[in-house]
Amino acid sequence: MEREDPQNDSFDFLFKIILIGDSNVGKTCLVQSFKSGLFSETQQNTIGVDFTVRTLTIDGRRVKMQVWDTAGQERFRTITQSYYRSAHGAMIAYDITRRDTFDSVLRWLHELQRFGAANVLTALIGNKRDLEAERQVQFADACKLAEEQGMLAALETSAREKQSVEEAFVMMARQLLQQNGLCVTPDTDTHVLLRTNSRAIVTGCHGNCFI
Repeated sequence: MEREDPQNDSFDFLFKIILIGDSNVGKTCLVQSFKSGLFSETQQNTIGVDFTVRTLTIDGRRVKMQVWDTAGQERFRTITQSYYRSAHGAMIAYDITRRDTFDSVLRWLHELQRFGAANVLTALIGNKRDLEAERQVQFADACKLAEEQGMLAALETSAREKQSVEEAFVMMARQLLQQNGLCVTPDTDTHVLLRTNSRAIVTGCHGNCFI
């Protein structure tokens, strides 16, 4: 993958990605890390929905990623649900140090299936991987859930340390390109920071392979 030219606003593909999950799992920090590589210790809760845009160059194609960061609080649920319908992909985030946020994943997934577009691509994101000493959710549990629910991948990220954040969005973009009938060259760098037992699935031109 090549870095984008900020002066060039043209694109070949536009994909809408929504980021959902409980409050304070780090969704906004993930978006900021993807957009600018920055991390802020003090972050206000998202009110309703916010979004950012970044254009990637993958195999010579300019892919604009429109990432919608949704509020996790119940009082904003009606607002955020309206943004599900036109999404091409969804990342369901949880905090690896809070088991309750992982237990909420199925509720978020069912909500997405109820209000979202048909066949929306989903990935399971365990954030705050840098807080290993406080871990309450084992990665094997996330892998099992993602596999049972037919999700694209289960992976762990750290917005603070910029671990696997870029890779998660690039993986999503590559899979969406493939769903649009394009044969995308495998990128060995894409998964370099993912856990070795990640269940990331990449559908290539000759079937499925597990990374």
